[in-house]
Amino acid sequence: MKTVLNSHVIIKILAVCSFMLNVIPMSNAQWWKDTEKAEKERSKGMLLLTNEVQIEATQAINHMYNFKFYEAEKEFNYLKVKHPDHPLPEFLLGLMEWWKIVPNTENVIYDEKCLAYMDKSIDKAMKIWDDTENPEAAFFMAAAYAFKGRLHSERKHWSKATFAAKNALKYLDKSRSFSDFSPELMFGDGLYNYYFHYVKENYPLLRPVLWLFPKGDKPKGISQLEKVSYNAFYTRTEARYFLLQIYGIENMNDKALNLAKYTHESYPDNPFFERFHARSAFVAGRVNEAKALSKSILNKITEHYPGYEGVSGRYASYILAYYAYNYDRDIKTAKEYYNKTIEFAKNTGTTNSGYYWSSMLALGKIASQEEDYDTAIEYFKQVIDDTDRKATQRDEAKKLLTEAKKARRKKK
Repeated sequence: MKTVLNSHVIIKILAVCSFMLNVIPMSNAQWWKDTEKAEKERSKGMLLLTNEVQIEATQAINHMYNFKFYEAEKEFNYLKVKHPDHPLPEFLLGLMEWWKIVPNTENVIYDEKCLAYMDKSIDKAMKIWDDTENPEAAFFMAAAYAFKGRLHSERKHWSKATFAAKNALKYLDKSRSFSDFSPELMFGDGLYNYYFHYVKENYPLLRPVLWLFPKGDKPKGISQLEKVSYNAFYTRTEARYFLLQIYGIENMNDKALNLAKYTHESYPDNPFFERFHARSAFVAGRVNEAKALSKSILNKITEHYPGYEGVSGRYASYILAYYAYNYDRDIKTAKEYYNKTIEFAKNTGTTNSGYYWSSMLALGKIASQEEDYDTAIEYFKQVIDDTDRKATQRDEAKKLLTEAKKARRKKK
């Protein structure tokens, strides 16, 4: 049976509590002061390490990664009021703006706010550093500069990205004096060790810049990020975000699927994690899992969930089109989803993507099967015109174009 407390009962309880507080000897309340003192000693005066802040920040950070930005912002602003001179709140607010960018990194509308918050975090951290050389301040400067470099590199602002990266490394070194930050610091080391070689292999124009930096170690970088993904508090989910992409780059498909499934289950309304789960299930041949995830993504786009937009739609539509065409032999549904893939790609300016080219190629094949050779030839020509010279879709389109022209001549 539920007990309903009326106002009279509540007043009596409050009165008893007030009485008890008045009769307890002050000496017996000393435990609270002792607890506060012990907490300060344990955290060494570092806000990041205090239990209270970690508890307060945890829920807000979880809201942020689950794309509940309104709830996260309220909590971050509460921390800002409570700790007005500390760089943590501004850094978290900047990180939130970054995650608004993540689903479609071509989206620039959040750039200005993200960079402004990171600059404010750096300013507050710099003041603390100048006054005390507190390694926590150096940690925040390293982190904020790293995120600025991350965004500038997305925008191909290479000079700004290089400047930010050099500052991030400088302050990362200064924060190493505090061993309690080691799991968080390992995040920066891991990223650096891996991406040094990634940049060297994939961005030849940037190779002359790399002499400014120490050499990296790719396997060590992956190992460090894996350790961070289990042991860190603040950078754990960021490490998982990067590991998902690294596992994809390195064709570590089993690891990618396991981690994608875990991160999606942890944050079910995060569009990046859900689409990566769908992609990983697709690569692994888990048909029902990939289908269900893709349908979920498209439903969330229709229902305007935060962050669910055209890039995720392109992934989901292609997966459903592929299965409809190659597994279910459902031509009508396949055409519908291939056309949706193309529409999403055009809306997001990603017509240079593999899913876009493959969709055009598939629609050309379907048109050939339906003996609509004029349409098929147009699709194949467009693939040849749009694709990179080394793309496999281009070679296949050339072969299919020749076959379609022959079939058209025979039909006539």
